[in-house]
Amino acid sequence: MELLEILEALNQTHGPSGDEGSVREKIAELARPFADEVTADTLGSLIVRKKGDGPRVMLAAHMDSIGFIVTHIEKEGFLRVGKLGGISPKEAAYASVRFKNGVRGVFVPEEKADFGKLKLDECFIDIGVENEEEAKKLVQVGDTCVYDGPIRVQGSRVTGPYLDDRIACAVLLCALERIEKPACDLYLVFTVQEEVGLRGARTAAWWVEPDAGIAVDVTDVDDTPGSERCGTTRLGGGAGIKVMDSSVICHPQVVARLEELAKTGDIPAQRDIMRGGGTDAGALHTTRLGVKTGGVSIPCRYIHTPAETASLQDAEACVQLLTAFVEK
Repeated sequence: MELLEILEALNQTHGPSGDEGSVREKIAELARPFADEVTADTLGSLIVRKKGDGPRVMLAAHMDSIGFIVTHIEKEGFLRVGKLGGISPKEAAYASVRFKNGVRGVFVPEEKADFGKLKLDECFIDIGVENEEEAKKLVQVGDTCVYDGPIRVQGSRVTGPYLDDRIACAVLLCALERIEKPACDLYLVFTVQEEVGLRGARTAAWWVEPDAGIAVDVTDVDDTPGSERCGTTRLGGGAGIKVMDSSVICHPQVVARLEELAKTGDIPAQRDIMRGGGTDAGALHTTRLGVKTGGVSIPCRYIHTPAETASLQDAEACVQLLTAFVEK
């Protein structure tokens, strides 16, 4: 499958933090034809192994997305929700959402709310019912929902909800298909609960016990009007080779090796530094006695909104770089 086809397939699945079963099943289905082993750890991260000689290498991309969880159902049928991960109520205002069972709604601020200081408890989800009784036939307290929207493509750019981190999952699946003979014992890990504290990467890394690891995720950009320079990458600049973020300072040997492979392979690449935020690398590099860890990043605009935007060309560069790293 092409990267865009994989991304569209993953976009249709449900997978907020803690409720990743549907996306895990889809990724396992896509991975099995190219893997030697496919299993899941106790917490639910999917571990895909491609056997080879050499050190044990772990490539990690998180399969969970941000989302909402129902906490109260009001007598008028409106839903109050908590958040799963870093959702801003202002960025979510009037966004369409969908539940695992297919029920759809819209996230709405109260009329009296000060939009400039909007809080989550000043918002609700409208699922189009008349009262609490009707609502409870469709949704229960504890049910989760995510942004609802298609993947849209214009030129080389792709826009849609939760490219963070489904586009990295698509990158790993493409790399898995292309890798013929790894120069290592390779584990591709699709982690759970990254958005709520890197939880899946922590347990999966203990399971795998890697000698080296790379976290694959989206990263902030510095290419839009009024940029506050939270990141260093730009769309169209190629694969991001992570140097550091707030969760990790990447191992210099891994950074140097990735840069060498990009140069010798004529793979477009750029250095990635994020002032805030983190990735699964934060949990990976401190596992057991420590793991030589790096990051390969897909530059992404408008992260954690319903309209995340990335470049398919940058994602393809990430596939090429990861394939070279594993094979050489």
